[in-house]
Amino acid sequence: MKTILIFLFIAPLAISARAEKDYSSLDPAAPPETKSRFAMLDDVQILANGLLQLGHGLKDFVHKTKGQMNDIFQKLNIFDKSFYELSLQTSEIKEEEEQLRQTTARLQINNEEIKNLSQEMNSKIEYLIQNKIQLQEKVWGLEDKVTKLAVIQPTMQETNEISSLKAFVEQQDSHIKQLLKIVEDQHAQLDRQHNQIMELEYKLNHIELQEITENSFIVDQMEPEVIPFPVHNSTAATYKFDGAAPDCTALYNSGIRSSGIYTIKPNGSEAFDVYCETKFGSSWTVIQNRVDGSLDFNQTWDNYEHGFGDLNEEFWLGLNKTYSITKQGDYILRIELQDWKDNKRYIEYAFSLGSPETGYTLQLSRISGNIPNALPEQTELRFSTADRDTDIANNFNCPENYLGGWWHSECEETNLNGKYVTPRSRGRLERRKGLYWKPKKGRYYLLKSTKIMIHPTDLKSFD
Repeated sequence: MKTILIFLFIAPLAISARAEKDYSSLDPAAPPETKSRFAMLDDVQILANGLLQLGHGLKDFVHKTKGQMNDIFQKLNIFDKSFYELSLQTSEIKEEEEQLRQTTARLQINNEEIKNLSQEMNSKIEYLIQNKIQLQEKVWGLEDKVTKLAVIQPTMQETNEISSLKAFVEQQDSHIKQLLKIVEDQHAQLDRQHNQIMELEYKLNHIELQEITENSFIVDQMEPEVIPFPVHNSTAATYKFDGAAPDCTALYNSGIRSSGIYTIKPNGSEAFDVYCETKFGSSWTVIQNRVDGSLDFNQTWDNYEHGFGDLNEEFWLGLNKTYSITKQGDYILRIELQDWKDNKRYIEYAFSLGSPETGYTLQLSRISGNIPNALPEQTELRFSTADRDTDIANNFNCPENYLGGWWHSECEETNLNGKYVTPRSRGRLERRKGLYWKPKKGRYYLLKSTKIMIHPTDLKSFD
């Protein structure tokens, strides 16, 4: 504003100076005067000073305007970041709402089934009550006739009537027992439905996984001392081999002592490569290894059956290859886990793996370990993938919703072939699809690496 006022003040002076100069040029008779010339120089100096002050004013105005624009851009950046975070939170909320909607739909279906069962039970109970009343009336009539028989000898007709009544009573008694059995079955079914509803409610209330500070193993422990493995089959055969060995343990017994990739040829199978890990005075055949998430384990049934990955990095050996090894005798399964604080745990099972015709069913029996068990024992677990869900009793496709093939019984007990996620992954639903170990009555352990190995239960099986 000050700059504009100065300009308005200087402009008339400049115009007057210019007019005087023009006037003098138009009058040739006017004598040149030195004083007039100096007056014009003063006017020019005043005009120059005014223009200089105007330049300074404009410069200050530009600096002030530039500062205001920088403030506006900073506020716009803050607004953009806030809008981006808000959009992420909105997407998480939408995912959770979809999950809750699906669970609510299942609860509504279960409630409708319970309602129908209750109505059916009520109708059957009413039918039983009516039969009971009819039976009581007939019993009372029978008691009257028995009283009369005590006084007089019954006729042949009355004897026949008594026999028919006795047969009718026995028939009614049998019918009542059948109805009671049906009622007991209905009660058992209602109890199962109630337990399913309670379990769904529990999952809804505990939908959020604990953060890494809560998901780490409490303290790190040393590996246990090597102890003899129990022999489940005392008549296990001793395999002789020429060339390729039947498994990594046989390679170790033949003199190979270092870990690495070797070719084996199980009895009755084609030869193939495996990774052998030397530890505890023997060599273990590794069937799964995950270390950094470089390999996507959300694969098809065919890939899980024949194997995928790099034996030097992350890989899945293959159900068919694992079965060809384990059908030679009794084996133990060892699972090694590492959390994001580099604490290590392990668990070992005696196990059996079914043939391809059974869908590679798995049965486990815990032997030892320093972490709570998270896999059902003494139960046939069927292997499932997103494109081949063998769990027909469960309408919820575990591999499709939690990613990765696995021996599922319930969708949230554990999943060592799930999506590899870090503790800072955004979204609770994203972490739920991750690599974790979840005991039945315990908390989630979010995992950094896993390794699954097998070894004969008898260390001398392949000498």
